[in-house]
Amino acid sequence: MSKHLSIIVGSMLGAAEYVADALDEVAKRAGYTTSIHLEPNLNDISVDSTWLVCTSTHGAGDLPDNIQPFAKQLKETELDQVKTYIIGLGDSSYDTYCYGAIEMEKILLQSGASLIHPPLHIDVLNHPIPEDKAVEWFEDVLADQ
Repeated sequence: MSKHLSIIVGSMLGAAEYVADALDEVAKRAGYTTSIHLEPNLNDISVDSTWLVCTSTHGAGDLPDNIQPFAKQLKETELDQVKTYIIGLGDSSYDTYCYGAIEMEKILLQSGASLIHPPLHIDVLNHPIPEDKAVEWFEDVLADQ
């Protein structure tokens, strides 16, 4: 697995960006080089790197505006060599809880990418500081590899 982690962010209000920044630090401590993509574009992200997609859900279960063009690019690309982690942020009081992350998982898998670990869905009702839960999860995941 690549020791470069491409952190791909889908965010409307900034929470996923905070999570991405915290995960960036975890990855660097684990010996990864990293890049954070706040306006992800497939042309800027190596398919040879390990991907970590961190996205919130917006509106009626939609992907945030900044990651929608990237999701469209993925639908038109073969990603057999891509290995990825997925973290979703959501509010379980909505019936569209973590639909953004679920949609990204579906798109990635249909394009041939493989998940390194089952996705993490963070309920902001139970974890008002979602980066704490994400850091705990990612440290555990990396320790198991």
